[in-house]
Amino acid sequence: MSSTPYELRAGLLGQAEGILNNRYHQSLYEVEQKLKLGIISSEEVEFPVCPTSEEIIVEAEKLYAFVQTK
Repeated sequence: MSSTPYELRAGLLGQAEGILNNRYHQSLYEVEQKLKLGIISSEEVEFPVCPTSEEIIVEAEKLYAFVQTK
């Protein structure tokens, strides 16, 4: 089964998006739990920011660099 370069890039973008979205949702969950348990107050909370397209591309490039190593 051979993939075209387009399919490889598309797959890596999807993986990168998944990695960053999982990281975002985990951080959001942690903040929500800290608020719920009273560990932090609503005044001091710092919510995570959704990953941008640029961040996803950078992450995909890291994955691609790994794939290219022998």
